[in-house]
Amino acid sequence: MNRPARLAAAVLTASMAVLTTACGSGGGESSDPIKGAGSGDGNTSASPSASASQGGVKRPEITLSKEFQADFESWTNSDPKLQAILNDGREQLRAKYAAVINSDLDSEAVAFYSSEATQVSARKWIKQFVEDDNDIIGRVTAFNAKALISDSGSGVLFYCVDERQASTKNRKSGKVVKTPDKPESVLQYRTRLDKSSQGVWKTTSVTVVAGGCSR
Repeated sequence: MNRPARLAAAVLTASMAVLTTACGSGGGESSDPIKGAGSGDGNTSASPSASASQGGVKRPEITLSKEFQADFESWTNSDPKLQAILNDGREQLRAKYAAVINSDLDSEAVAFYSSEATQVSARKWIKQFVEDDNDIIGRVTAFNAKALISDSGSGVLFYCVDERQASTKNRKSGKVVKTPDKPESVLQYRTRLDKSSQGVWKTTSVTVVAGGCSR
């Protein structure tokens, strides 16, 4: 079944979104395939993660497909602590895209940047593409990122993802299903991150709101 995956990475709980359908919430992630965040240069071994050695922590290398590009606009903050949240939040999203591209249900990078709960949800999201034999192609743009540290010490990261130039592509038939050019295809991500003993900001919950941003 060739489902029109929405390219959304959020419904971490039971409800997984599909392209034109829903967008979920909960202590995990969403659905629909949006490929690697950052730009991809060269098949599955392209566009390695820029933060592979950030902060002295050995991070997994994340590579994206040549057919997919993800841009992060103004993904910066003058506060180093908030920048670290932005960096690790971005890499968690990129890891999920790379896992879809590689049909990797047990992605090391997804586990590295996710809590146990979000790993489970991410795996369900990735599994949709694996079972349907779908890849993700085209382009997504992540923008309007806002990071802060709550009174409890957790990181909070809000950002938007425009998926209207992205599509799914069936690996066998080559059939391409485009993301609808509708306001619902511009998503708002609301995430929480907690700092691990290694100094990595792991994503612990994700809520995605379809049409939550405008562009």
